[in-house]
Amino acid sequence: MTFFIGRLCASVNTGVGRVWTAQGSAMPEMRTPYRLSVTLAVLMLVQALLGLLFQQQYRDDEWITAAWFGNDWVTLVVGIPLLAAGLAFAARGSVRGLLLWLGMIGYAVYNYAYYLFGATLNVFFLLYVVPLVLSAVTLIIALSRVDIGHVAASFRSATPVRIIGGYLVFVGLGLASVWIAMWASYVFAGRPTPVAPEAFKLVAALDISIMATVLGLGGILLWQRQAWGYVVAAIAGIQGSLYLLVLSVNSIIAIHRGLAETPGELPMWGSLAILTSAATLLLLVNARTDRSRFASRRMCNRRSEYTGHR
Repeated sequence: MTFFIGRLCASVNTGVGRVWTAQGSAMPEMRTPYRLSVTLAVLMLVQALLGLLFQQQYRDDEWITAAWFGNDWVTLVVGIPLLAAGLAFAARGSVRGLLLWLGMIGYAVYNYAYYLFGATLNVFFLLYVVPLVLSAVTLIIALSRVDIGHVAASFRSATPVRIIGGYLVFVGLGLASVWIAMWASYVFAGRPTPVAPEAFKLVAALDISIMATVLGLGGILLWQRQAWGYVVAAIAGIQGSLYLLVLSVNSIIAIHRGLAETPGELPMWGSLAILTSAATLLLLVNARTDRSRFASRRMCNRRSEYTGHR
């Protein structure tokens, strides 16, 4: 992992610092968000490793501590490698790599918001604050410099946008509806929430304001074949897939630690994780990568010819 991050640093500093458009011209400079992403990957690695090595530093209830344990493992085993892979391919002009990279940055924003506002104050506090701010800044800068038209044009005309977009809207609406129903049941019928009310409020607030909103927006824009829809839907799909994977892993941990009876919530979260990952992959595989590579080669050839004439 350290070697891979080191290679990423080298590729950002000496490799391709730009993403090439179909016309053979460079998109606005991406070197700054690339470098910020490398820093983010290092911080994620440090946070996950320390969380796993010093679990006793978490001061939450047993089931919440188990959730942080599962989250740290997913960050270490899945999140960081995907972020590194997306960044590496994006730096070489891959549209799929660009979307994977943006999706993982979006997931980092969502994930560290949970840590920062959900975990009881502990020694890892700054390792929640800095990645949250860094990922948010990186995402804002990167999105402001993406050639949205090029990204949209890279997708095949036969991309099943209504199937994928409709599914994302369905998941977003379903997620929001469940949380709103539980809230209404607690407030108006006096029924208990699945977890402590304050913990419920945090999870529901983040899911409704971030996860469900991005899923719904991405699905609608993609359904309409709006250029931004391909980017937002990819971010939402990647973010949602990782989130559902975390919930699936945490369901297994809860069963293993005797906090829930078999099968617990695993069938629900596991099924949604598989379906959401499949929908996201279906979107990404429809993005052509040869166009950006061809443009990059063509630009290099032009430079070589120009140098030769001189």
